[in-house]
Amino acid sequence: MNTKRIGILGGGQLGKMMGIAAQPLDLDFWILDKSLDFPAAHSCTHFVEGDFTNYEDVMAFGRQVDIIGIEIEGVNDQALQDLENEGKNVIPSSASLKIIKDKGLQKQFYKKYNLPTASFKLYDGPDDISDAVATGSLVYPFVQKVRKGGYDGQGVSIIKSSESKLLRASSLVENLVDIKKEIAILAARNQSGQIHIYDPVEMVFNEEANLVDYLFCPAQLTLETQVKAKFLVSKLINEMDIVGLLAVEMFETNKGELLINEVAPRPHNSGHHTIEAAMTSQFEQQLRCLLNLPLGGTALRSPAIMINILGAYAYTGKPIYDGISEVMAMENVYVHLYGKKETRPFRKMGHITILCDSIESGLQKKEKIQKKLRVIA
Repeated sequence: MNTKRIGILGGGQLGKMMGIAAQPLDLDFWILDKSLDFPAAHSCTHFVEGDFTNYEDVMAFGRQVDIIGIEIEGVNDQALQDLENEGKNVIPSSASLKIIKDKGLQKQFYKKYNLPTASFKLYDGPDDISDAVATGSLVYPFVQKVRKGGYDGQGVSIIKSSESKLLRASSLVENLVDIKKEIAILAARNQSGQIHIYDPVEMVFNEEANLVDYLFCPAQLTLETQVKAKFLVSKLINEMDIVGLLAVEMFETNKGELLINEVAPRPHNSGHHTIEAAMTSQFEQQLRCLLNLPLGGTALRSPAIMINILGAYAYTGKPIYDGISEVMAMENVYVHLYGKKETRPFRKMGHITILCDSIESGLQKKEKIQKKLRVIA
């Protein structure tokens, strides 16, 4: 197997699951993050304590490895650009990452390449948004998203009236879309240009936390919509010149339109079910991309449901997984706990994948699991 050192910026659950996927391939797998308490610390061959937002830490780490990847977008992209200039293989490229980590630049990219997306405007701050409302160039309701730094539902707000609190940051403002379904598609592209695309998933959101409660795969879409969605994803990963995984979140409107919402150039929450449900997990696929190996198959082994295990409301502290024994007694139920040392309301603490004969039977089992399992402190 390839003897190159793989270095990943970020030691959360995505880094942990990538490290687990690296073990059967006996890869030299390095992680940079702040603390040995983080999830990925015990699934890698080398853990380097440091800050992936700090220029000097990223430069020092990058010079110790051969291939540099990410598990989170908020890294120091100037360091990545300078490492590229030194000849290091950075995946995705610093140029692609710079576009993706700014939601405003993302939307401008979609517009430039005629990729369908919701209508939008960019504002420097909340005062500019208020002025636009006052002059009538912007009307309620609309969606405000901070351009940088938002994650897991943070940094997104539906502004319904003058009583709604505006986010105090440089922002992207979109028309409120008449959403029928929210779907996601994961694509992979290696350095040779080979592209493989996974089946679309349909996501159901926890409205209070504004993040995914559960998803199911395959999504309940017409064949025409599936083909159109996969075409858009293929075009997008090529136009952005992404090497590695690209997770693409889309809206299907009640008029039958497909609109690209946003993307992530890394393993993604919408692909966790692939560990058990697909021929190749998203984490192994990312490693194949990093090493420019042939891509693995993406076909489903089974329909699947993925449930996010979220910290229960009003609990903060050392996690207790109440009801876990009853859940683990169920057949075709696979529990993944991330090893986070503290639970907080709606924090992602793990996930559960259900393999099922049909989406309907899987959803029935999902209901039983969510009634039994709580993360308390």
